[in-house]
Amino acid sequence: MINKLLDRLSKDYKLNEIEVGEFSNFKAKGMEFVISAYKAEGLGHVSVMKAKGFFGLMKMDTVIIVPFNKDLPLYSYDRIYVMKNDTLIVELYNTMINNADFSKLDEVKNEYTHLTERDPGVHWYDPIKLPQSISKKAKKVNSNELDELTIKHFEKYLNTKVETIDDLEQKNKLSSQYVLGLLKHGGPSTDVFIKLFGEEKTTELYKKILFGIN
Repeated sequence: MINKLLDRLSKDYKLNEIEVGEFSNFKAKGMEFVISAYKAEGLGHVSVMKAKGFFGLMKMDTVIIVPFNKDLPLYSYDRIYVMKNDTLIVELYNTMINNADFSKLDEVKNEYTHLTERDPGVHWYDPIKLPQSISKKAKKVNSNELDELTIKHFEKYLNTKVETIDDLEQKNKLSSQYVLGLLKHGGPSTDVFIKLFGEEKTTELYKKILFGIN
């Protein structure tokens, strides 16, 4: 699915790979992580993280898009495969300067209400998480439908009519507030990285590699 998302993205924006150095490949908590990052010309920052472990029984794919040149929300895709279970989490965060019409995203979500909802829990970032986000938990027999949902939702995300950003500083600030919140409040991935790298290097990983903020 990562390749499909990147291929679709590259139709609209040229992707230039960014050097990620020591963060390109590492192991932590029985998992092997592979990270890459890109500059999407005319859009913003893109990062990809693949993780696998426990003898291949668990796999996790992540794609993060942090728009700076377009007034889109921050996009985060997570797909978690554990044995016969398939979990899809797509979260959109309001890092926008202006409002936008997301009715097309709502339409896509409504097509897949038959797929089991996953309880996302309560988090510090809930006030800025948009209702067009997705949280589904299914069996691998439903993976094709989760794939369809992901692609359709991503297509509508990219096609949302928004303004081109002139005030890059303000847009960067809005994205930075979310990233700094992740570092402050922690979480499953953040805690693993801090234990492995320490706070300073984890901050570098988040700011420069995963989210591309100043």
